[in-house]
Parts: sequence; structure tokens; C-alpha cells
Amino acid sequence: MARLIDQKRLNKQTAEDDVRGRLFIDPTTCKLTDLSGVRLLRCGVDTVRQLYRGMIRLGVLALFEKPGTIVEFAGQRWHTGRVGRDSGYQFKLQNADLGFVLLIKNFNAKADSIGPHLKIEVSPHAIDNLSPDRLQARMDFYASEILEHVEVNQCAVHLALDLQGWQPPADLVARMHCRARNHRDVSGINSIEWAMKSSVYGRGETSMFGSANGVQLCIYNKTEQAKATDKLDYWQSVWMRSDDPFDAECQDNYNPEQDVWRIELRYHHSVIQQFASGSTQLSTGELIDTRTFEAFCPHLDGLWRYGLQQFKLLTRPGCYDAFWTLIRDDVRVELPVDSLLDDTAYKRYYKTAKGFSGKNVELFLGNFVSLLARERVGATKAFDRLREWECWPVIRDHYAAKEMGERDIYRHIRDLLEERHVRWGRAV
Repeated sequence: MARLIDQKRLNKQTAEDDVRGRLFIDPTTCKLTDLSGVRLLRCGVDTVRQLYRGMIRLGVLALFEKPGTIVEFAGQRWHTGRVGRDSGYQFKLQNADLGFVLLIKNFNAKADSIGPHLKIEVSPHAIDNLSPDRLQARMDFYASEILEHVEVNQCAVHLALDLQGWQPPADLVARMHCRARNHRDVSGINSIEWAMKSSVYGRGETSMFGSANGVQLCIYNKTEQAKATDKLDYWQSVWMRSDDPFDAECQDNYNPEQDVWRIELRYHHSVIQQFASGSTQLSTGELIDTRTFEAFCPHLDGLWRYGLQQFKLLTRPGCYDAFWTLIRDDVRVELPVDSLLDDTAYKRYYKTAKGFSGKNVELFLGNFVSLLARERVGATKAFDRLREWECWPVIRDHYAAKEMGERDIYRHIRDLLEERHVRWGRAV
């Protein structure tokens, strides 16, 4: 693929080159784009998920004898409940006032053995109120109250930019280029397109690109979402807190009469692990090798920039949209820590599915398809179930090494199913 270029940035007053200018010019078409009306309200961490391994302490599971009740735990009052199998856990403790949800007891591990038995999810207001070190200490404390032999597993984060003066173009899906193989367009649901993994919800108010078990880009109307969840007052207080943090001359940044749009990048914990295992400090050459949210915080600017290089909004083939250049280059994640963006070479380390693993993938898929054929399961449903499985990244990477994307894997499964149906009929 040809190298993408950015539009030139100019000073609106002098028309001279300006790395922070809001006037953009396409060097090929000479078309001008003025983004001086775009108001960047805030870029911060919207969600933290910290995972832990260990063995569940005696008495913890007794908290869930009567799900739906309020219990005392770690000096606070919590609401107990069971959660669906899709979450990977069986029970939860929730305190929305504190801003924490504790997911306990992994479905695939015994309670009396060491396993990935805890995931702590943190809400935006708790992240906003606690510094990274205090938040990490709070999560570690809860983990020590739930588990013995505690070991930090990895974290997942969502980064969110809120802004006004811009909204997604009508041809967003056509102009968004990414490595993700799925784009869902759901306006109720409007359409599903396997080419890019994208979706559009409501009246075009939410677009999603990528998969939840990788890197996902979401663009949505935050004002409407905040109204629907009765949290508009909270978010308005956040947006009105300060003027444009990226432009000292901009005053009265937030306009309550105008909708706020959100650009959100969601990183699965497996992707964070890939960065931790593949990124190096330029000064020492050492791997960053982080496991906690606190330790990874200085790298969130790098994560933001990486995401906007994976998902590319183009104004025409080969040229970035001016808005995409603006938010990629000017935005920094707001945290009370020094960024290590300029001292780190960011790279994802991928485990390869070679040797016996690759052979096992092929054997598994053959047996998987035979069972599906016997149960008369269609290719679409089969592929969806396969992608929900914990081992899906290994399968995906195995076929990626053969230059087969997700669409190719789907077709492979479809063709194998058809072959079994045609050759063996209902005998399978």
C-alpha cells in the first residue's frame, strides 16, 4: 500500500506553515479545510479493567448465597449478583457510588486452585477522582481481600476524546480504512459488513470498527448516550471544568447547546500485553514489560497515537482527513504522570502459532466443522461462536501467517461445511 500523506497545516492569519495550525491544505487538490471551529474538550481514560490471578479466599463465595442483596466487604457496602457466562466470571460485587465492579470466580477454573479469578472494572468518575497510583492501590487492596497468592495479570483501557464542532461525515464507513476485518453498521441494526467490522447504532449516532478482543474504535454522540444513561450532569461538569486543554487561547470551550461527539479507542488486555512485550525504552533498550494500569499510564499517549494510525480516516485515497491529523498529533491523554511517548518505541509482539500449535489448529478446525455439520449449524453462526472463544487469537494468527484474514477463515469454514453436507449428507 502506498504511504499515506498528511495535509499541510497553515497558520490561519499568515498562511505560513504551522505545526499547530488549524487551516489545512491538500497538497494535491489544493482544497482548504478550516478546523478552527473544532473544540477539543477532554481526552482521558474512560474505562480501566485490571485482571488478577490467585486462589479465592475462604468465605468470599459465601457473599453470593443470596444474589441481589447488599453485603459488607472490605469496609464498604456492595450489591451482589451473578453474571452471564459471556463475561467469563460467575459473580460480581458492585458499588456504583465508589465506581467499582468486581467480577469473581472464572468459569473455567476451580475456586480452590490458582487461576484468573478476578477482574476489576473501574468507572470514569473513579478514574477521574483517583490518581493512577491511588487507583492501583485501591484495586490491589480489593484483590488482596478476594484472593490469596495474588498476581497481577494485565490491564485493559478505553481512551476517549470528547469534542464539539465536528460530527462524523455521512460517508464515514467508506472513508475509514483499518486492518480490522469487521465493520458493523447498526442503526437498529442497519447493516453488517464483514469487510471492515463496523457498526452504526441509532440514527447513525454510533459507529464501531474492529473487534472487542483486539483494538476497537467507537465514534458516537456522547450527549445522547449521557442522556440515555442519566449521566449528562456529570459529563457537563467535566466538560466545563476547563478551557481547551490543547489550545491556551481558546476560552469558553464547552457549549451546552451543542452535541458532544466522542472518539473512543478500546484496547483489550491481550493487546496491552502485546505492547508490554514488544515496546522498548529508547534510552535503555529494555522492554517496558508492564502489568498494571499504573505502570502503563505513561504510555497512553503512545496508545492513542497508535490507534489513530491503525484506523485511518481518509479525505481521498492516499491522504489523511484533516480532522484525523488534528486529533492524532495534537491530542494528549490527560493524566497526572509524565508521558513516555518520545522515549518509547511502540511495537506489538505477536505470539506465532507454529509447530505443534499450528497443527493443532488445523486438527481442531476439522473436528469442529465435522461436529457443526452433524448439528446442521450454519457457517455464520459457527464463525461467530469461534470468534467468541478464548483461543480465537491463536486460530486467527495461525491463518494470518498464511495470509488469510477473518473473511478468508469464514469462507474456509463455509466451504468445509458445504463439502461435508454434499459428500455425507445427513450421515454426518
